[in-house]
Amino acid sequence: MRNLRMALALVACLVGMCAWADVWDTEYPKLEASIQKVQLNNAEFPITKYGAKTTASAKANQKAINNAIKAANKAGGGKVIVPAGTWQTGAITLLSNVNLHIEEGGTILFAFDTNLYPVVETRWEGLGCYNISPLIYANGQHDIAITGKGTIDGGASTDAWWFWQETKPKFGWVEGRYSMRPSRALLQEQSENGTPIEKRIYNKKNPMRPQTVNFMKCDRVLIEDVTLLRSPFWVLHPTLCNDVTVRGIKVINDGPNGDGCDPESCNRVLIENCIFQTGDDCIAIKSGRNKDGRMWNVPSQNMIVRNCQMKDGHGGVVVGSEISGGYKNLFVENCQMDSPNLERVVRIKTNTCRGGVIENIFVRNVEVGECSEAVLKINLDYEPKEKAERGFIPTVRNVQLENVNCKKSKYGAYIVGLKDQVQIHDVYVKNCVWTGVETNGNRIEGLSKKVVFEDVIVKK
Repeated sequence: MRNLRMALALVACLVGMCAWADVWDTEYPKLEASIQKVQLNNAEFPITKYGAKTTASAKANQKAINNAIKAANKAGGGKVIVPAGTWQTGAITLLSNVNLHIEEGGTILFAFDTNLYPVVETRWEGLGCYNISPLIYANGQHDIAITGKGTIDGGASTDAWWFWQETKPKFGWVEGRYSMRPSRALLQEQSENGTPIEKRIYNKKNPMRPQTVNFMKCDRVLIEDVTLLRSPFWVLHPTLCNDVTVRGIKVINDGPNGDGCDPESCNRVLIENCIFQTGDDCIAIKSGRNKDGRMWNVPSQNMIVRNCQMKDGHGGVVVGSEISGGYKNLFVENCQMDSPNLERVVRIKTNTCRGGVIENIFVRNVEVGECSEAVLKINLDYEPKEKAERGFIPTVRNVQLENVNCKKSKYGAYIVGLKDQVQIHDVYVKNCVWTGVETNGNRIEGLSKKVVFEDVIVKK
C-alpha cells in the first residue's frame, strides 16, 4: 500500500487557493440569489376536460393535452393537470405561464410514431437544425414548468428510437432497420460547410433521435419532482435559456447518448436534489459545437449543482464536449456518486475542433464510493479522429476540487493536455482522500502548468 501526501510547490499557488476559497462565501450566494423563480398561477386545466382518455389513441391525447396547454396560456396561465393513469401521446408543446403537472400515479407515455412529431428548430449535439420535435418542447416562452410526482416515459427501447443509433447492436439495430448515421454525418458536414440552419431539415424521412425535453430560448423554467424514463436521446436539454431550476427529479435512462441534463448556452441554472442513472453523462454542460458554436459564441455560465446523486454514467458532472462557446462559473457541492458503471466524477472534455475557454470550476464536499476511471478527468484530446476543421485551441483554467473523496478508482486525477502548448493551468486539488486507486495515483500527459495537490492522500 502506498501513501502519497503532496504539498504545494509554489507560493503563488497558495495565494491563489486562498483567494479562490473566498468565492464560496461571496460569489456563490450572489449567484444563487440571482436565479429568478418561475411565476405561475394555480388555475387548473385537467386534460380530461379537453378530451384526454387513458383508452384514447396517442394522436387523440396529443390533441387534448396541447389544447389544454393552449387554453391555460390564453387564460393567462395555470396548471395543466395530468391525473393518475397512463396517457399515451405524441409531441407536447409548452407555452408561456403554463405548468404541466403530472400527478402521482400519472404517466405520460410517448408513442414511437414520427407522424406525431412535427419538425421544429432545435440543436442536435450542439449543431443547429430542424428535426422532429422533442417529446416536450418550447421555443421563445417564459415561465414554464413541468412538475408533479408522476412519470414521463419516453417509450424508447431496442424496438423504439434507440435502434436508430446503429453503432451498437445491443440497442437493437440490425440490417434493414432505419439508421440515423447518414443524417448525423450530413448535419456535421452542413455545419462545417456553413449551410444555413433553415436548410438543415431532418423530417420523418431522415430524422435523428429527439430529446425528451428541449426548451429553446426560454426564460424562467422549472422542472421539479418528476421521474423521467427511457429517453430516445438526451433527457433534459434547456438551450439558450435563462434562469433554469431542475429540482428533485429522478432520471433513469440506459439508452445510447442518454445524458441526464444538458444545459446548453444557458445562464443561471440550479440543479439540486436530483438522482441520475444514465447511459452517458449525468450532467453535461454544452455551448455549441465547432463552427456553429463559435459562430453563435454564447457561453454557458453561472450554474450550481448540489445535493445530487449520480449512479451509472460516463461522468457525474461534465463540461463538454460541445463547448465551443465556452463556459464559466460552476459550483458543485454536497453530491454523492457511486457505481462501477460511473466512469468519472468531474470531467472536462474538449478538443482543437472546439476552441473556447472553460474556467472557474469549483467543486467541494463530494463523496464517491467508486468510479471506474478517474475522480478528475481533463481531456483536451477528446475524439481525436473527429472529422472537422482543427486549429481552434481550447483553454481550461481555474479548476478547484476540495474535499472530494473516493474509495475506488483507476486514477485520482487524469489530465491530458496538448503536446505543443500549455492550455491547462491553475488546477488545484486540496484536502482529498483517494483510496483503492489501482495505479500509482495520478496521470498527467501533454503540457500543463500550476497543477497543484495540497494535502491529497492517494493509496492503493
